[in-house]
Amino acid sequence: MGRNTRKRRTPLATKAIAASAALALGGGGLVWANFYASAHESNKAENRVKTTGAQIATISCPDVGEKLRKVPRRARNGVARELANLDKQITEAYARLASTRQAQEGDPAFVQNAILNPLKSKRVATIDRIGINVRRAGGTTPRWLGKLAECKGMGGDEVNNGDGGTPPASQEPSVDPGQGDGGGDAGNGGDGGGQVGDNGNGAAGPFADDFVDITTVEPNTPPSNGNGFAANGDSGSQGSFTTVCGVNENNKFNTDNLIVAPGVDNGAHHLHDYVGNQGNDAFASDEDLANADTSCQNQADKSTYYWPVIRVQDGTQEFDANELGGGLEGNVGRVVKASQAEIRFVGNKQGDVVAMPKFLRIITGAANAFTNGDANANAAWSCTGFEDRQLRDKYPICPQGSQVVRTANFQSCWDGQNIDSANHRDHVAFVQEDGTCANGFVAIPQLQIRLVYDVPAPVIENGQIQAPFAVDGFPEQLHKPITDHNDFINVMDDELMNQVVECINTGQDCQ
Repeated sequence: MGRNTRKRRTPLATKAIAASAALALGGGGLVWANFYASAHESNKAENRVKTTGAQIATISCPDVGEKLRKVPRRARNGVARELANLDKQITEAYARLASTRQAQEGDPAFVQNAILNPLKSKRVATIDRIGINVRRAGGTTPRWLGKLAECKGMGGDEVNNGDGGTPPASQEPSVDPGQGDGGGDAGNGGDGGGQVGDNGNGAAGPFADDFVDITTVEPNTPPSNGNGFAANGDSGSQGSFTTVCGVNENNKFNTDNLIVAPGVDNGAHHLHDYVGNQGNDAFASDEDLANADTSCQNQADKSTYYWPVIRVQDGTQEFDANELGGGLEGNVGRVVKASQAEIRFVGNKQGDVVAMPKFLRIITGAANAFTNGDANANAAWSCTGFEDRQLRDKYPICPQGSQVVRTANFQSCWDGQNIDSANHRDHVAFVQEDGTCANGFVAIPQLQIRLVYDVPAPVIENGQIQAPFAVDGFPEQLHKPITDHNDFINVMDDELMNQVVECINTGQDCQ
């Protein structure tokens, strides 16, 4: 497969991560071991895996960025770079976790002493630098911020808590950290001390328990909190606007994240598909986006729509097999682009919508939902012909003739002032149960993205998943379906955005 190419910065820190990750390289990706065992299994080898003190499945660290609610605008780029450093440190630590399994078996304290304690020291220094950035710009940081430095190792009996090591409520603002279900069991125990479950290609998940036959799932109704899958009801602003931007025929890929990590190479640690704006990388300014080409048929829509790619873990050596964000960080296998990418904007069931501001940024879903809880999770998986059955923490196994569907319905309430916020979430929100916007927010067109994929249905044999598909993600998230997410920057010109609003508010279906 082709790829988007550009000259990328290669700082020493990036090289250090590559060197650390390379310690565990094998079979086209990191050599990850599955150290889970199902509670009902009785095999002695499997029980040995479950009871060995050193068997830590992944690493969970508090989400510092999510807790930063007031960052002066002048400090945001510096803070974003430091937050990206925190992500690099977790990636580096997880690579070491994966490459030292033998040492862990011989020393129950190895993970704490050799991995988690050094990680904490690095995070303390980085969080201190975040505070310096904020204070230099005239802001303040909460006194408890330093308590977010400590990470924990999560075993098979802990991952479902999904609390990410959040400090006690008395030490932080009254923010619900979320207590997610973490995406279900992480996998199946194996024999020989647990050195199985890597799907034959060194990948850290997914596992058999991450999949379900869609035909066995009962139809479920969309959630009532505004991030469901119905349109906008039978009242209010009932129109829609569809923009046709293709399925990334230009092979626009990179592992950056302009919203969360501006100016940081490989800030996402996984590969993104891009449609719409063709100038999107970590170093693009708003002016760059406004002047870039677009893949959208309506050339007035230069918005950027991007999401993590899906890969089929079939042993394919993809173009990024030996690169950061790809095989060096556990994202392996054949990249599959969507066969359909449907992008539309709908209204609000209670009333009219107002125009989105240019360069508004919205993230929906949470890339760290597996280890940090599902407070921001918004994953939705299904199959064509079965879209009345939406899955949040499982991948679907679709019957013959049916295709995999990913749906993302974005937040549709805006604070009326800001195009972004310090944690990239507070300036937008989902509607309340009755369809209204809380806290003085106003209704904007709701972006809905539906992606359809023609991927082979994986087969489960003897408790192991064969050639599964999975969404790209941070390596410590083990490719869990609940970590799916989607990103958007509005770069429509004012005339087109006004047309979108008029179509929606007058009940027309336009494109």
